[in-house]
Amino acid sequence: MDREILWRVAVVQFLAVLVLALALALVFSHGFFQDWGWLVGPLAWLACARFTAWAVGLPVAPVMFRAIVSGIPSLLFVLIGLHWVGLVVAILIFAAWCAGLSRQAAGGTA
Repeated sequence: MDREILWRVAVVQFLAVLVLALALALVFSHGFFQDWGWLVGPLAWLACARFTAWAVGLPVAPVMFRAIVSGIPSLLFVLIGLHWVGLVVAILIFAAWCAGLSRQAAGGTA
């Protein structure tokens, strides 16, 4: 596990989600998220993961797969009304799993 990748992924994903969430909250009403959050949330998560892959220099396909799978546990938190706790859990799982990508796969040097 590469701790540098873990922290970079965690910070970039957190900031990307935060910025996108704030931007969407400024543009759309709360009712929009009640009606369309089931679609917008996962798409926003994937868009942020794609940005994170680019920003950290990780290969896109493995990062996107990790984003999809790590987002599943957050669904359980959403269902019990703890959306933001689920987001933190998803970021931690996502970052830890991305840290398993080798530096060589990330385009860096070993």
